[in-house]
Amino acid sequence: MIYSRSVEYALRALTHLAALPRGARKMAREIAAEEDAPLFYLAKTLQQLARRGILHSVKGPSGGFSLNRPACKISLMDVVDALDGSDGFERCAAGLPACDDETPCPLHDIYKPVRQTVIRYLTRTTLTDLADELERKQKAAARRKARKKSSSSRKAGH
Repeated sequence: MIYSRSVEYALRALTHLAALPRGARKMAREIAAEEDAPLFYLAKTLQQLARRGILHSVKGPSGGFSLNRPACKISLMDVVDALDGSDGFERCAAGLPACDDETPCPLHDIYKPVRQTVIRYLTRTTLTDLADELERKQKAAARRKARKKSSSSRKAGH
């Protein structure tokens, strides 16, 4: 895994929020139930994202969380940086205290392009991208399920 469990849950929750109509709010308990995430852990993560300006939080019975800016303006790196910090990408892959182009570890030359690719992906990919891809996959799964059901009922009818 390239990031923490907090980021994993956050990305699932943020993708969920990105699919909502602009300005719509959802309570942490609703998101946790729909995303099968532990409520206490997710609520703490969402609060941290609100403190970092990624989410807007409204307290009370009609409150909840919403994106603080358009989903297309929130990159995955914004989320990783808010929760884990981006310094994890700068650490040596072999765990050495000093590792750079001048004093490389044995993994440096192999890991450097991987690190650059991951950073580029996280920087370029937005919550809109995740929400769109999730919707596309859900529609494809529904079509496959409908085809299987149709095929099964035709076989049963003969």
